[in-house]
Formats: sequence, C-alpha cells, structure tokens
Amino acid sequence: MAETRIEDYAMIADCETAAMVSRDGSIDWLCWPRFDSDACFAAILGGEGNGRWLIAPAGKITAQSRRYRGDTMILETRFETQDGAVVLIDFMPPRGEASDICRIVVGERGSVAMKLDLIMRCSYGTAVPWVSKMDDGALRFVAGPDRAILRTSVPLKGKDMKTVGEFTVSKGDRVAFVLTYSSSFAKAPDQVDAERALSDTETFWTKWSSRYREAVRDWGAPARWTNAMMRSLLALKALTYAPTGGIVAAPTCSLPETLGGANNWDYRFCWIRDATLTLLALMNSGYFDEALAWRDWLLRAVAGDPGQMQIMYGVGGERRLLEWTADWLPGYANSRPVRIGNAAHAQLQLDVYGELMDALHQARCGGLPESAPAWAVQIVMLEHLEKIWSEPDQGIWEMREPARHHTYSKVMCWVAFDRAIKTAEQFKLDGPLDRWRAARRAIHDDVCAKGFDVKLGSFVESYGSKQLDASLLLLPCVGFLPPSDPRIIATVEAVEKRLYVDGFVFRHDAEDRADIPKREGAFLACSFWLVDAWAMIGRNEDAKALYERLLLIANDVGLFAEEYDTVARRQVGNIPQGFSHISLVNSGHNLVHPIKPAEQRSK
Repeated sequence: MAETRIEDYAMIADCETAAMVSRDGSIDWLCWPRFDSDACFAAILGGEGNGRWLIAPAGKITAQSRRYRGDTMILETRFETQDGAVVLIDFMPPRGEASDICRIVVGERGSVAMKLDLIMRCSYGTAVPWVSKMDDGALRFVAGPDRAILRTSVPLKGKDMKTVGEFTVSKGDRVAFVLTYSSSFAKAPDQVDAERALSDTETFWTKWSSRYREAVRDWGAPARWTNAMMRSLLALKALTYAPTGGIVAAPTCSLPETLGGANNWDYRFCWIRDATLTLLALMNSGYFDEALAWRDWLLRAVAGDPGQMQIMYGVGGERRLLEWTADWLPGYANSRPVRIGNAAHAQLQLDVYGELMDALHQARCGGLPESAPAWAVQIVMLEHLEKIWSEPDQGIWEMREPARHHTYSKVMCWVAFDRAIKTAEQFKLDGPLDRWRAARRAIHDDVCAKGFDVKLGSFVESYGSKQLDASLLLLPCVGFLPPSDPRIIATVEAVEKRLYVDGFVFRHDAEDRADIPKREGAFLACSFWLVDAWAMIGRNEDAKALYERLLLIANDVGLFAEEYDTVARRQVGNIPQGFSHISLVNSGHNLVHPIKPAEQRSK
C-alpha cells in the first residue's frame, strides 16, 4: 500500500472510540472498545496486511473529494469514474450501547462498479479472527475477547485471509454496511438500521454544534475563523470518552514527530497539562456539560496520595500505562519503534500541579457546580508541592534525559499557590494562606533570579541554561508577570528570533542539543501560543496574520496533527491532536471573543 500522508486522514467517532479514514475510502486505524484498546486495525502502522477496510470504486478514479457534512462528524467522500459518481458516507452513531461503523454508498450519477476489501485484525495485526456466518446472514469475526459483526445486503466471501465483495451502484441506489463491536462473551448488540442511524447521528452533532454557532453570531469574527473553531470543537468532542468525561490527546499512537525517526508516542491518554485550556475552550464556547464532566474526571483521576499524582491517565483514570513496543510493525513511514503505552506517565513534571489548580480555579470562576471533595484534595496537593517544588523535573516536553530545573515548571508551581490563594479569597474557603503566600513569593523570587538570564535579556528553558523553549511564551498568559514587563516583552522577542522559523514556532532551541532531532516538526500549539503572546503585548496585527497563516495548514477537512514539518511541508505526529485544536480555539477567542482565555488566566 502506498504511503498515505498523515494529513490525508479524517476521523469519525462516537464519543467512545474513533476510526481514521484515508482519502481512498479505507479505514486504516480503529480502536475498540476504548481509545487505548489493543483490539484494533493497524494498517496505518504496518501496511494493509495488518488490518484495513476499503470501500471504493473498482476501476480508475478520475476525481475524488471529501468533506464533513455541515457541523457534524459525518464524513462524505465523493468518487468520480468514467462511468459515474458515488458518495461514501462514513460515521459512527453515538448510541452509547455499542461501537458501530456505518458506511453507506450512494449512487449519484451513472453506474459505478465497487469493491469491498476487509482485512480484520486484532491486537495490532497479530490476531486473525475466526469468521463464521450467523443465522441472519451476517458475518461474525471472533478473536479471544473481541467480536465484530458485519451486516450488509452485498454478497461477501473469504479470500486470502480477508473478506471481499463486489457490487454495482447506480444513480439513486443506497448500499449500507454496518460493522458492530462487542465482547465475544456478551449478548450481541441490537442491529443498527444504517439510514436511521445516519439521521440520528446528524441530529446529535447538529444539535451539539448549534450552541457555538449561536454564540459566535455577534462576535464579528471572520467566517473562516469561526468555521475553524467549530471544527476544532467538534474534534475535541469526538476525542471525549463520554462514559467518564476524559478527553484523549489523540486517537492514534506512534505516528512520528520526525519521518523515519524514533520519537513515536502513544497519545491515547488524558493529560493533566491540557486541563485549564480544555476547560476554557469548552466553557467559553458554551459547553458547560462537557467542562463539568472533564473537571469531574480530573478530580477522580488525581484522587489519592498527592505524591502519586501522574501527568496522564487512561480514559477511565487508569494509572498503569506501561510502555512496550510492537516490534513486528514497521511503523508509519518506517518510523520505529512502534510504542504502545507511555512511560512518561511515571515522570515528575511539576507544571501539572499548577495546571490542576488553575483548572479548578477557572471552573469555579466559570460557574461550574462546586465539588465538595475538590478543595480538600487541593489542600493536600499543595502540602506536597511545598516540599517538592524546588526539585528538578522532566518538564513540559517530557524529555527522557536527566531532570532539570525547568523555568516553566517552576512558574506553574507559582501558579498552583497563586490560584489556591485567589480561590480561597474569592470563594471564602479556608486554607493556610500565609504559608501559601510565602511559597508563592519564594518561587517567584527563585524564578526571577535563576530563570532569567541577564546577558540574554530573556527567561531561559532551565536554570543556568542559555537555551530557550516555547513554553516561555506562556509566562504572560498565566499571569506570572504582566505583559508590559520588559522581561516578558524581551522573552517573547527572543523566542521569536530563535524559535520562530518559516512561519512556525519550534518547541526547542535545538542548537548544540544532541537529544533533539534536527528535523523535528514545529509543534503547532506553540505557534498558537505566539499568537496569544503577541496579542497580549499589543502586537494584534501580527497575531491575526499568524493565526490566518496557521489555519491554512489544516488538512482538507479542518484537522491538525501535533506538528508540521516545514521542510517536507506536511503534518507529522498523531492526528487529530487535541492540544493543537484546543490552542486554535483559545487563540481565536483571544482575538475575537468578549471573554479572552489569556486574560482569564492572567488575572
């Protein structure tokens, strides 16, 4: 199978799991029944022999295009041939009972010969399921605990360890396929009527998106901005695991940050670091139910001994995210190793304490209902942070190298105490305010003395370093110093000079750093942070111009991966990346929303 570019994938989802659909009509990645399950297709990582589901014209395709139907997660791919045209409609109905993939082929013009090629594999391509026919004619695929059932009116047969079929679609015809997952030991889920499910799915997404459409009418923002923010919010909703409220960073794993490189990570988990920006993106867009569910997921996930708080958890709050490699898979673009799980969950990253405290403070300020245990948990967390804030850590970029005193990590420790003080004062809650004020003052003094390089005239990546990193752009946004402070302005300008290359912000200063790949893509969230920083220091026209330019690199259906390779001019890393889309929404709000996230955090 020829390599499909990362940006050639679109996502369909049911708010419990997701699938990635390529331009050619092939579903190449699918996790069942949860985002981090190993019961999945794996063609995106190992070639078509490791699982795919293709529905496409059997002959030569003369033209092809695709789109999402309105403000939904229903994907429509249109194929033209010399004999006619068809539209392939792909979606996952969020019915909450089981995970289904519905595919409907609609004849639009002429008569088109079609083919189906299904390679069902589980456990990242290692398990070939046993296929049998059910009494109603449906095909049943079973491999250990996993079962899928395929229902269609098209005659199918087995060939070379795969399921194939041929059919013809004429103008006005509608041919449906429904693939349903369930546990092999459970009762089979109810059969889905694809046409009714399509109507229900469109209603679900249209109703959900209408809240934001109503909110933006009076903002005076360009339509291309509000459309991009709407698509990003839809992606964020699609990355939600509805039973718990957790939101995964991406539905994929091990898509490389550097093509052919080894920085390939599993992002099917929920990062505490995303907490505040996720909450603000949701609340400022009118999605308070989702914000509340995310807040409650946070509190459940971090509950327990504060010394055991992790930087990430599973969608249900799982803690053991052990990392291993699928050595039998060649990886996307021969990028090895293919990693499953994420060892960074065990790292010390001090900034997450500040993110958690800030998120809970913003939740209260946004009017979310109070959680009785929340304040007690926060007090215990801060007692622990008083003891450890002065330690080195792995930092926001989760570097697998000796720990350092990262400037941004220390700043976020300051944020933790600052938000706790403000919460206690604003909401009349009891706490050891004198101790917290002393800790806040000590951390602020420490950062200003050790995290700022007088000769460079800028804050630096870590104490004693001469290097910069993009997280420094967040200092004014979190309120550590006012945007007008000369040290902030100089830092923004320094990051711009050294990390802003070819119109994008790279997260690291790679000079003399053997641990950073020279061809690593530009981290897209960092580029949106520069939009925010420019807006805060008064460079509004520069901020708007950069925002416009960033929107141009979305793929054809509005999705962003984690990074952008400025040399190859293509997206790299896992897709769609929640952090990229969250940052897009918040930057857009900073430019046009009456309530600006950067101002909310910096007050």
